[in-house]
Amino acid sequence: MNSRKWVRMFMTTLALGGTVVLIASFFFRADAYMEALDPLQIGELFGVLIFFLGYGLIFSVISQMGFFAYLMINQFATGMFRGFWRPLQAFLIIFTLFDLVYFRYLASDDGNIWGYLATAAGLLVASYLVAKRKVYETNKTAFLPAMFFMTVITTVEWLPGLYLDDSAYTWLMIIGLFVCNSYQLLLLHRLVGTAKEA
Repeated sequence: MNSRKWVRMFMTTLALGGTVVLIASFFFRADAYMEALDPLQIGELFGVLIFFLGYGLIFSVISQMGFFAYLMINQFATGMFRGFWRPLQAFLIIFTLFDLVYFRYLASDDGNIWGYLATAAGLLVASYLVAKRKVYETNKTAFLPAMFFMTVITTVEWLPGLYLDDSAYTWLMIIGLFVCNSYQLLLLHRLVGTAKEA
């Protein structure tokens, strides 16, 4: 990938992350907008918009760091572990989903496991759909690495958000990260010229 393509990927991912989180904030943090609208305070409203746009830009940068870290790890592990790397990825996917449910449940005080199960199941289904799209556009060997990236790496990037007391910000973070990660994963083969021929 040349520098022009990398800059294009960086800028489009940055714009996507900012836009998606800004739009999602209208639903998850409608109260912040209501405070600025009732009564109308232009300066306050502008500040809220800039805050959530900046929030999305930060998540976009985190997503991009995670993506390039994954590319390096995958290259290194493929050479070092060879045939063992694929089963290890499958194990880490399962362990990550288990961790999203069990360890978060142990640390919680409410005693309700269903929310954690729904979160892990939602991440699994969404990751599966992205991985299937990756396979459709490239080849079937892309499925497991795509699932690994979309579940394990996204969860690692999301870890700071899982410790927040405000669930709205936790959801804004995962939405921004997941959309940016999906975009990068599905853009990469187009940029490097490994897309499946039509």
